[in-house]
This record gives sequence, C-alpha cells and structure tokens, in this order.
Amino acid sequence: MEILVVVVVVTALVFDFTNGFHDTANAMATSIATGALPPRVAVAVSAVLNLVGAFLSIEVARTISSGLVDETRIGPAVVFGGLVGAVVWNLATWLLGLPSSSSHALFGGLIGATWVAAGSDAVRFTAVVEKVVVPAIASPLIAGLVAALGTFAAYRLTRGAKTAQRGFRYGQIASASLVSLAHGTNDAQKTMGIITLTLITAGALPAGAAPPLWVVLSAGTAIALGTWLGGWRIIQTMGRRITDVESPQGFAAETGAAAVILTSSQLGFALSTTHVCAGGVVGSGIGKRLADVRWTVAGRMVLAWLLTLPAAAVVGALAGRTASEGTAGVVVVAAVGVLVGVGCWVLSRRNPVGAHNVNA
Repeated sequence: MEILVVVVVVTALVFDFTNGFHDTANAMATSIATGALPPRVAVAVSAVLNLVGAFLSIEVARTISSGLVDETRIGPAVVFGGLVGAVVWNLATWLLGLPSSSSHALFGGLIGATWVAAGSDAVRFTAVVEKVVVPAIASPLIAGLVAALGTFAAYRLTRGAKTAQRGFRYGQIASASLVSLAHGTNDAQKTMGIITLTLITAGALPAGAAPPLWVVLSAGTAIALGTWLGGWRIIQTMGRRITDVESPQGFAAETGAAAVILTSSQLGFALSTTHVCAGGVVGSGIGKRLADVRWTVAGRMVLAWLLTLPAAAVVGALAGRTASEGTAGVVVVAAVGVLVGVGCWVLSRRNPVGAHNVNA
C-alpha cells in the first residue's frame, strides 16, 4: 500500500507537470503573439507566478478530494488508473496542438476509474454537474463576452491614438501575469486534491482533510517546471491560429480570463483554464471590427473539449480496472503510460514546434 501511494503521488505530479506545459499557452500565447513579451521571458514569468498562485487557495482541492467521488469506496489503485487516463489524453492532445482541458481529462479519468471499480453510485453526479459541467459551459462564454466588450471599448476609446498599442502591450504584461497567477491558483489545486484524495483513501489523512503543506509545495513546483518548458504547439494555436491578436485584444482576453478564473477558484469551481482563455481569445476576435476569427480552428477546439471528459473516462476506466487487480495490474498500467509518453515524445521530435516558430 505504501509503495502504491508513492507511485500515485509521483504520477499525480507527472500529470501536474504535463498540465504546466500543456497550459502555458493559456497565459502567455497572446502576449507572445503581440510582442508584449519575448517567448522565454514570458514562460519564465508564468512559471514563477504559477508557483505563487498555488498558495492562494485550497477550495478547488477540497472539491476534488472530498466532492466528486465517494473517497471511502475507492483505493489508491483506482486514483492511479484515473491519473493515467488523464496523462495519456494530455499527451495526445499536446502532440496534436489542441488546447483541450487538462482539468477535464483529470475529472474524466477519475470518474471513469471510480465508476468501474465501485459502481456509478460512488460518483457524486450532482457535484460533478454543479462544480464541473456548469462552469465548463458558462466560464468560456462569460470570458468571451467580457473580452468582446473590452476589445470593442478599447478600440473605440483609443481610436486615432498612436501610442495606444504600446500602452496595451505594457498592460498585457500585467494581465498575462494575472492569468498565470490564476492558473496556478486553480490548476495546481487539482493535483493537490488528487494527492489528498489518495492519502485519504490510504488512511493517511481523515476524510475531508485539507492538503498538507508539502502537497501544496510539490504541486506548485511541478506545474511551474512544466510551465517553464513551455507548450509551443498549443501557444501557436491560441496565439495565432484562432485569430490574429493585437495588443488591445490580448489585454482584454487576458483580463477577462483572469477575472473568471480567480473568482471561480474562490468559489471552489474546478473549471478549465483552457476553456476560459480560449473563450477570451475568441471573444477578443469578435469584439474587433473586421477581425478574422478562424471558426474552423475554434470548432476543432470545441470538439476536443466535448471529447475530453468521456475519452479520459474510458481510458481511466480501463486503467482503473486493470490497476485494481493487484501489483501486476499497476505495473501494466504504468508501462502503458510510459510507452504512450515515449511515443508522443518521439513523434514530437519528428515534427518539432519551437520558440522560433512563434512571433517573438
């Protein structure tokens, strides 16, 4: 049991790491695209603020550790299966450059593994709808509306001002930093919640316990390291392929996204920062007169969003069932996860996307 708990904790931190490089684009894609920040500086700032943000709240962690599933009816092996499902989906969508939701991959993997191992009544569907599904639908719409109105107002109020673009670029440094802080606050908590859930199911913590300090620190560090490496594939999609982002648009998109994420974190809503930030980018394109929003790319993103929860649930269910069969099952699941990771890395090397491909 102790070895399995260690394996689950390490796997959770690996997921947190993949979350970091998968979601770097959420905060910094528009700032890089508009030239407000050089790529390497942007990801360094984002990494530091992700770490700081991890210490601001634990409400989302409580939602995951004691809200979505019945922690008394599952064990660490089930959590491990759910994590592997999430990591596999994260790697696959990263390879394809799709800004899908790392959060929903995690929720789907955990729900699928719990459902197969302990039955459907072990999943608290009311909490899933209230804390996951409703925020998933509402948050990108709200962020998009705020960004559209902000973009329209920005262009209207600064019409003819030659220094406006430069001013908005400076503003983007602040707004992008705020998104990074919000990302660390919301997304690092998801790993904290998973690790805390594992410790509860293993009997190391009482039901309903808050994440210990070492859990908060390790989750924040893992997501910061992942952010530092940067997800250049998804940065291209978010910063250049949805719409051609200018500084006023980037400022509006980032400010709207940060406001939505920080508010939701305080309320314990485990929303997808990817959904929120992408909604902000689309809204900034709608708010600019004659802007070219590439709806085909946006449609691919929405399709990835719709598939993430059920796809990760299926993978999590298979992994959870296998891992629940004992040590051999855990080894098989771990081996499959490693093989998928290596395969994605090899494929990415054949078709690399680096900083030189992004507007600097």
